[in-house]
Amino acid sequence: MTLIELAALFEARKVSVIEYSGLDKDALHVYFGMTLFLLVRLGWRWRGGWFVAWLAVLAMACGGEWLDMTAEYSKSTIQPDAAHWHDIWNTMFWPTVLLLVGRWLQPKPKVPAEPKPKVPAEPAQEISGEDAERRLEQA
Repeated sequence: MTLIELAALFEARKVSVIEYSGLDKDALHVYFGMTLFLLVRLGWRWRGGWFVAWLAVLAMACGGEWLDMTAEYSKSTIQPDAAHWHDIWNTMFWPTVLLLVGRWLQPKPKVPAEPKPKVPAEPAQEISGEDAERRLEQA
């Protein structure tokens, strides 16, 4: 499959999603960006997950716009660069906000409680037989 065929297939799928959902193209950019961000973030729970999710959305946004430009080039209907940057901005806005505030959304790691210091036990009093006899007599 050539790049032009891939771009045409991508554009056909995109148009069918727009028609099926009834949403505007800009809204779909936001939804797809957020969905990918959350899926990657849920899958990547380790250190750096916020950044990895943001990079995945950036790759998707740039790749999608590259395929759009390739399809436009093949039809000789090239859009201005501002329209492509607008789509990337739409896709990246909320994932960028989540990336910037993600450190405060992350739960704090649980720190084990410090063990209580041991109090030295009082010396045991020895009970003699005489003490036992006195207590018995007093009773």
